[in-house]
Amino acid sequence: MLTSVWLLLRTMLPLNMCNKVMWQWWTLLGLLFMCSLGVQCVELTFELPDNAKECLYEHVEKGTKAILEYQVLVVTGGHYDVDAKVVAPNKQILYNEVKKQFDSFEWVADMTGDYAACFSNEFSTFSHKLLYIDFQVGEEKPLEGLPEHHTAMTQMESSSQVIHENLNSVIDYQTHHRLREAQGRKRAEDLNERVLWWSIGVTFAILVIVIGQVFVLRSFFSEKKPSEMMNHGFS
Repeated sequence: MLTSVWLLLRTMLPLNMCNKVMWQWWTLLGLLFMCSLGVQCVELTFELPDNAKECLYEHVEKGTKAILEYQVLVVTGGHYDVDAKVVAPNKQILYNEVKKQFDSFEWVADMTGDYAACFSNEFSTFSHKLLYIDFQVGEEKPLEGLPEHHTAMTQMESSSQVIHENLNSVIDYQTHHRLREAQGRKRAEDLNERVLWWSIGVTFAILVIVIGQVFVLRSFFSEKKPSEMMNHGFS
């Protein structure tokens, strides 16, 4: 693709201007590559056993905005729900929900310290659950080098910033799409397994009924032996 763009520019622009445009293209691609390497992910997926409780701790500075998002992905029997709680460093409960499949909670820290996000599956006696968590603290960091400018950003820098924000939005949309796809696939597999066992049971019942009807009809039309008829007559 870049070769085609290079040939098209050579036919339309002078050589020095063409080299300048291509250099800007390569600079933009390099910035995008560095942005992709600099993105920090705070997402994780873990298994929550039955009768278990897990807590995750995140250090948040005072006045910093934090967002907690969670979703139950896979359940080995039972329902897609979990108990969630967010506790401040002073043991104050900021968020408390019971038997939720997914939810999102946003708050601004009133104090500096370690905030706990606890998830409980204690109400379940046999079902394990796979839980997805996205814990974001603070605002999205700008591109490296942009805050150092005291003048207006160039068109290339503005375009890089816009592309950086759009790529973050695309990553977020793709993550949620993969979560919905995994959950839908799990439900489809569970439904397929239930239909399979139900079909096997129905097939077995039909075979038993058919065999029973064959024996019953056979007994109706079977001829009795003469000895049996004589014994029946004397009786």
